[in-house]
Amino acid sequence: MQTHFTDEDLKKPHIREADRVLRSCVHCGFCNATCPTYQLLGDERDGPRGRIYLMKEMLEGPEDDTQVTEETRLHLDRCLTCLNCETTCPSGVEYHKLVNIGRAEIERRVPRSLPERTLRYGLRKALVEPRRFKALLKLGQTFRPLVPGALRDKMPPTPVDAGARPESNRHARQMLILEGCVQPGLSPNTNAATARVLDRLGIGLTPAPEAGCCGAIDFHLNAQDEGRERIRANIDAWWPHIEKEGGAGVEAIVQTASGCGAFVKEYGEMLADDPDYAHKAERINELAKDLVEVLRDEDLATLEVKERRRLAFHCPCTLQHAQKLGGAVEQVLGRLGFALTPVQDAHLCCGSAGTYSVTQPELATQLRNNKLDNLEAGNPEVIVTANIGCQTHLAGANRTPVRHWIEIVDEALTP
Repeated sequence: MQTHFTDEDLKKPHIREADRVLRSCVHCGFCNATCPTYQLLGDERDGPRGRIYLMKEMLEGPEDDTQVTEETRLHLDRCLTCLNCETTCPSGVEYHKLVNIGRAEIERRVPRSLPERTLRYGLRKALVEPRRFKALLKLGQTFRPLVPGALRDKMPPTPVDAGARPESNRHARQMLILEGCVQPGLSPNTNAATARVLDRLGIGLTPAPEAGCCGAIDFHLNAQDEGRERIRANIDAWWPHIEKEGGAGVEAIVQTASGCGAFVKEYGEMLADDPDYAHKAERINELAKDLVEVLRDEDLATLEVKERRRLAFHCPCTLQHAQKLGGAVEQVLGRLGFALTPVQDAHLCCGSAGTYSVTQPELATQLRNNKLDNLEAGNPEVIVTANIGCQTHLAGANRTPVRHWIEIVDEALTP
């Protein structure tokens, strides 16, 4: 793709990066074939190739370009950032880097209405602080009939019991775990089950309570500067456990939510221009592991499974497209003897996509219903997944039960 940036434009780091990504695109359109929103809407501007053109024209144009409007922003907002397009692209276009630049730019050029700003600010403030979110969740459960439908569907009707966690310091092998922001409230048993399963494998989880939201929610809602501040805060919380005297630091940072995992693995990229944090962020990248990356390298024969249920696995986009770990969870579940039903169009997004299911509810609902039809086709007892956003979004339809896969593994093990 030809670009027409001036020498002055190319002095700006974000324009140089956009220019590099744009020039790798060859207009082939393979990306549209696997884009969920293009499949639903059939509009070129709601597929990756069309969005690339919209961003190119915006970035090349003058600041007061009248062709850059709320409609341009709508097409960028409708992007799930599922990265199916990156998996499909034969040219290796790093679409996610371009869309981060494009969204930040249009947010600056085309200010949102007060109701939109209020919604996005409210979502960020409600979701990213675990204690605040737990308090709001409890309030919502108490006054459930008054909660708007899109949010009510995502709430468990009653508080969920996490169960006990084993002592973390009784093993020589230690790992950190990112507790997350909404997961401790919506599905607290996920991390507790992780601790119990890893304990059986001789791995302890070192607590780092100062670490909070990974920063992805801020980026989803175009508040990139705030997101980077959260990244720095997490690095500060983890660093004492990583750089211990004598070199006996933790061997990994585990994420049980694939959305968080995908984002944490980009910390180095996010802070590449920060002289104080660039090196540390790269070290975080090296240590960050999705839970399935830990388990697949362990001797699972030591885990005695007493009950094997019939499962359908929904592979989140952040696991298969962002982290390139498609098939990894299925392999681990297969090694443990679980029966997995086939899932048609497993590469397509369920419509959760962070806060997308709240800001784009109609499209998200269509995608969810299509996904559930495919997941339920094999009559599974339970649908399992690897991301809290997908889990609550799919469960909100009140059809087949939806759980995190590690919870099913934990429950199936002999006492």
